[in-house]
Amino acid sequence: MKSVFLASAAALALGGPAVLAHAAITQDTAATAAPATAPAPKPDNILLAEWTGPYDGVPPFDKVTPALFPAALQYGIDEQRREVLAIANNPAAPTFQNTVEALEKTGQTLDRVLSVFGVMTSNMTTPEYQALDKEWSPKLSAAFDEIILNPALFQRVKAVYEARETSGLDAKQQRLVTRLYDQFVRRGANLDPAQKDQLSAYNQQLAEKFATFSEKVLADESSHIVATEAELAGVPDDVKAAAAAAAKERGLPAGSYAIVNTRSAVDPVLTFADNRALREKIWKAFVNRGDNGGANDTNATIAEIVKLRAERADLLGFESHAHWRMQDTMAGTPAEAQELMMRVWPAAVARVNEEVADQQAIADKLGHDITIEPWDYRYYQEKVRKDRYDLSQEEIKPYFELDNMIDAIFWSAGELYDLDFKEITGTVPTWHPDIRAWHVTDRRDGSDVGVFYMDNYARTGKRSGAWATTYRSRAGLTGDEIVLGSNNNNFTKPAAGEPTLISLDDAETLFHEFGHAIHYFLSDIHYPSFGGTPRDFVEYPSQVNENWLLTPEVLNRFAEHYETGEPMPQALVEKIEASSKFNQGFATAEYLSSALVDMALHTDPDGVVDPDAFERETLAAIGMPDELVMRHRLPQFNHLFSSDSYSAGYYSYLWSETMDADTWAAFEETGNVWDKATADRFRETLLSTGNETDRAEAYREFRGRDPDVNALLKKRGFPTE
Repeated sequence: MKSVFLASAAALALGGPAVLAHAAITQDTAATAAPATAPAPKPDNILLAEWTGPYDGVPPFDKVTPALFPAALQYGIDEQRREVLAIANNPAAPTFQNTVEALEKTGQTLDRVLSVFGVMTSNMTTPEYQALDKEWSPKLSAAFDEIILNPALFQRVKAVYEARETSGLDAKQQRLVTRLYDQFVRRGANLDPAQKDQLSAYNQQLAEKFATFSEKVLADESSHIVATEAELAGVPDDVKAAAAAAAKERGLPAGSYAIVNTRSAVDPVLTFADNRALREKIWKAFVNRGDNGGANDTNATIAEIVKLRAERADLLGFESHAHWRMQDTMAGTPAEAQELMMRVWPAAVARVNEEVADQQAIADKLGHDITIEPWDYRYYQEKVRKDRYDLSQEEIKPYFELDNMIDAIFWSAGELYDLDFKEITGTVPTWHPDIRAWHVTDRRDGSDVGVFYMDNYARTGKRSGAWATTYRSRAGLTGDEIVLGSNNNNFTKPAAGEPTLISLDDAETLFHEFGHAIHYFLSDIHYPSFGGTPRDFVEYPSQVNENWLLTPEVLNRFAEHYETGEPMPQALVEKIEASSKFNQGFATAEYLSSALVDMALHTDPDGVVDPDAFERETLAAIGMPDELVMRHRLPQFNHLFSSDSYSAGYYSYLWSETMDADTWAAFEETGNVWDKATADRFRETLLSTGNETDRAEAYREFRGRDPDVNALLKKRGFPTE
């Protein structure tokens, strides 16, 4: 029943396609242990069948239609209810085996259905799937709360918990019982019946509003701005070709260019377009997604979500939503997260001020009579990069061809973790013709590890951003050995026959998301609920993996010019290394401002906000530079408002990066960042163990101490004092 018991853990990175299953889960339909009803006949529905085919079965992605889901979801809910009620109503005395282990095995059919549903609602969204999402989110939420709020079931869990130290349980079993009991309590099991009804109402309303928010943001991200050839002066040919293809897809006249309102399409234009008016127009459209006062405006939805969260936290006995959400994190409290963020924020702002001064100097030198505005930042920062390091992103891009970079992530995983990848595209079902797949094996003995899917390109109906997810995870208790998982990116698809050239930022994203994949392929736990890790740990393995991108071993092997096949010149490698701390003010401040606003929003105990005003006032209070905007403004902040997943948790990237920087230092200290002994310790202590032990203790076992924040500051080029 991973959908329930991973709900407060980071089962997915960045929400993931199964965000509905793993995040919007706190509902109630019955607070009593009603007798189980006789099962209805199982519908003839491929979503309810055991997965068939190679690799212990794979999802039938190619046979899915919206019409299949209502019956499949209802059957899955009903089956899970019967399984849980059989445990709750068991006349035998509660034991670890007949209660906790039994719960771990429930809901497997529903988990399979939701894994596929998540792909359809995130990667292949249509109005039909959006309607299903909005209809079934509250129903699923109610079904999961029915479990948590069942008093008979809770009494059995409580009995096992109270006997945990005297019933012969080992350390992992005791940890599982303790975490399960704490989760029941944290999610309302001790409330009285009237309070449970109120909690249920809050959660069902939230589930519906999460779906509404996602639908509105996706609609704004599906819009576009038309540009002419002249307006795109300075923009690289491959970016223009992608914009021309987007225009053709949308039926625009020949010679038109469509800049789709997504980050992957917008950022290159903001970086290279000489036309300042176009940059301003595109920037304003992008940062105002969800904030245009029309049908897709999200401000009212956000206000409702924030209010409901505050009321729910109060009902559950917590000071704020942030205090409730952070109970099961490494940071533990909002104050701890805030302390780390404010340790870094002043240095980031100071660096932004330096970067803006450098940009203004370049603009003045070029005779551009302007004052740097947010739509100028990327454009003039690129000119500073060229002036200071004789380096431009366009000089790098021909060496970052997507297929070569995919080979690079696989090679790195083999060197560090003994994973091998063999392409099997065309032999397993996928949800779109662009999807590729690989069979993953253990280099040491050739044994099966899993199947890895990649959905790399942006398209209409696919949500923005990048994320990783699993469709089946390894767990000894359920006999699941072969992991099925994916990475999902939004790179711009080139014209037919053209290579996919990605930016340095895109290459870092590729390595980042693959770090999540490495984590789930190496996870080797017995109890499924240990498969998730705290939200502020989950980004740690992915951020560590980014470090290997710019190593000489990767660049020399895989950074080959897409036309000549020549490796990246050593002089260019050296310029990239020299500029590694460039633009860190911008990168840090745009992210960290988003995290600080998130935390401020969710520590307000009343939850009464005007989102736009709150954002402005909070940014002013922390001294946000005028030349920057949050990486994710509230009206489009999917991390916060498409589920509870990252709410009061966006700080987690920084928390994870503190461990990441200190872990990279551990590799560097060996004199060889490919040191196999260090990689093996990292794997055995942190990557393979899920949440079987406290993650802070596991980190101390790996490093010999707590992470040192100075490693993070040093990595970003900030003062350490």
